[in-house]
Amino acid sequence: MPPLPPPSASAAPAITPMAFVRSMVLAYERRGMDPAKALALAQIAPGQLHRLNARITAWQMERISDAAMRELDDEGLGCFGRRLPWGSYGMLARASLSAPQLGLALHRWCRHHSLLTDDIALTVETGGDTARIALRPHRNPKPPTEFCVVSVLRNIHGLASWYIDSRIPLKGAQFAYSPPPHLDAYRVLFDGPCTFDADHAAIEFDARYLALPVQRDELAMTQLLQRALPLTVRSYRRDRLLVQRVRQVLLAQPLGAHNADDLAALLNLSARTLHRQLKLEGASLQALKDEVRRDRSMELLQRTTRPIKQVAEAAGFLNEKSFIRAFKGWTGMAPGEWRASR
Repeated sequence: MPPLPPPSASAAPAITPMAFVRSMVLAYERRGMDPAKALALAQIAPGQLHRLNARITAWQMERISDAAMRELDDEGLGCFGRRLPWGSYGMLARASLSAPQLGLALHRWCRHHSLLTDDIALTVETGGDTARIALRPHRNPKPPTEFCVVSVLRNIHGLASWYIDSRIPLKGAQFAYSPPPHLDAYRVLFDGPCTFDADHAAIEFDARYLALPVQRDELAMTQLLQRALPLTVRSYRRDRLLVQRVRQVLLAQPLGAHNADDLAALLNLSARTLHRQLKLEGASLQALKDEVRRDRSMELLQRTTRPIKQVAEAAGFLNEKSFIRAFKGWTGMAPGEWRASR
């Protein structure tokens, strides 16, 4: 494995809770091993371990996780009743690579995970337009730890995004434990609303992602396994369904999504991220708004007898005057004239 780059002044801020590092240290203690080398590689001073609000950067999390997995020969980092030897998660990822679509790949991954450990059960479930990956205790009478739940769900979420070369934004996440002291970190770890004290843990996302084709091949898998941890530690950026999701929100809430900030908030993004990701997909927010408004207004003009003012409002315009001006730009005709010609 090539060495990870050192942290720099431009690196992301320290967000990952030190509680996750303490879980790794506990795994060392159970094995009668010393975590000093792994802590040093990640530039974590032992004195930081028990500081209540201490955090580490994504680079540090990658570094200590990699070192601990190798030294403990356990990719589960002590989360399960038995070790997951080095290469276990790579084997799972490779076993699902031949699936034609993401849904089947995830079903395989969850089924094969139970062959490595029966402490937890992972399932892919769908209901309406929502898909969810659920994590429940299985044979182990003790509930899985916070670190176990977060690690497994982040792992499968990151791998799913990599399979289809797309960010998969979450509709929400739920956890079967009380809100931790580092609750603010969950807004970064899981980009949708988080609830706690649930019956079981799960992440939820748009079910349409399950139908997207797996984009990767054996060469890409080999390259990934040389440094796979960033999939778990850092969020995937590109969203192949973002254009469809933007259209859907613009149709469902034309006035609520009037400006970029409001629309981005409905998509759990920042306005800057929204514009950047749309650019990656060769689209722009203004063009999508024009397209949705044009189609919606033409449909209402042709299929209903609503007054022009009501059509303007339903299409997402703040006033009739701006609607008429935009409609003339699209068709060369005023809305009333266009309706009469149809």
